[in-house]
Amino acid sequence: MTSRERIVAALRREEPDRVPLDLGALDASGIGAIAYRRLREHLGLPPGRTRVFDPYQQVARIDEDLREFLGLDAVGLFLEPAAWKPGTLVDGSPCEVPATWHTEPGPDGCLVARDDAGREIARLPAEGHYFESIDTPPLAGAEKPADLDAFADVIESYDWPVYADETMDSFAARAKRLHDETDCAVVANLLFHFMAAGRSLRGFASFMLDLAANKPLAQALLERLLDTYIRRSEAFLDRAGDCVEAIVVNEDLGTQTGPMISPDCYRELIWPCQKRLFEFIKSRSDVAIIQHSCGSVARFIPLLIEAGADALNPVQVSAAEMDTRTLKREYGRDIAFWGGGCDTQYVLPRGTPGEVRAEVRRRFADLAPGGGFVFNQVHNIQNDTPPENIAAMFDAFRECVDGES
Repeated sequence: MTSRERIVAALRREEPDRVPLDLGALDASGIGAIAYRRLREHLGLPPGRTRVFDPYQQVARIDEDLREFLGLDAVGLFLEPAAWKPGTLVDGSPCEVPATWHTEPGPDGCLVARDDAGREIARLPAEGHYFESIDTPPLAGAEKPADLDAFADVIESYDWPVYADETMDSFAARAKRLHDETDCAVVANLLFHFMAAGRSLRGFASFMLDLAANKPLAQALLERLLDTYIRRSEAFLDRAGDCVEAIVVNEDLGTQTGPMISPDCYRELIWPCQKRLFEFIKSRSDVAIIQHSCGSVARFIPLLIEAGADALNPVQVSAAEMDTRTLKREYGRDIAFWGGGCDTQYVLPRGTPGEVRAEVRRRFADLAPGGGFVFNQVHNIQNDTPPENIAAMFDAFRECVDGES
């Protein structure tokens, strides 16, 4: 099989010639920029440019030479800047960052990020690895649905990154190039997220209270977001719908210990919007839907399947109720698992290479049989992860694949 065929088979819960492999095709399946440079050095690859496509999370774009070296089967399509400029990672090593990403020294050794208007939008604390958003919810004062009318432009554009100034035509053209110039499955991220959007626009506490005590306002905001996402997906799919194999939808529904909201609340308010979005996307293109949600989300999986999700990512195995053997037994016929291959909270950054190999063998044995599994660690590899452990994870994957062939 080609890499593209392999991924498509897995997303259809079919058994490909081997389990497909991913690193970085989703914004929660990649690697921090510092860890990326160290991994390249460990593998004997040249430093490369280390492009930080997500400056908030400081995540690196996977270069073609590493994709070929590891035998990756998918490639990510993310909104990017029209131009790049030299930058510096927190360990002092060089990188490239979006030309519109502006930072300056701040108080107490932090770095401050500002938009083109000079407004502070994020801070990277001293000794930190991520830029933390400055919480200034524009809809904090809204009380009723009619109050949203004055913020139509904000709702339409709030989640389009300030550092990604390429046009939709440029975005679609990159999709075509990736499709034509590689045999990898192309996974597009159009920045769809209802819960995260509501929390950012209204403020975390306010939106969570809306879901319980001001449902008309919550529903009105969610429906406006749905209209925005339908227009965005239509614009992209009309241009490049035949050039992508999957679209990822971001929606964190879980915490470490359980659901973030009740399944009943999700079913009443969030789920209908997701379902309508999924139906629209699939009516316009033959693409799979990858639902991203961190945390303990097992109780939502039946609803995600009913809504039309084809795969779940990142499969946070360290969270409550996320035992991989149970998930595969209960839901593996109806949804694929993109992730879950190695725990990144404890094992990958803190374990020995032997413990990493044992973790990979366990998750592979749980999730691979019968197909419907794309191997990927749980979420992004953190910057303090030893490159020896990352290499051990990929070595163990290859050993598992060889053992099945």
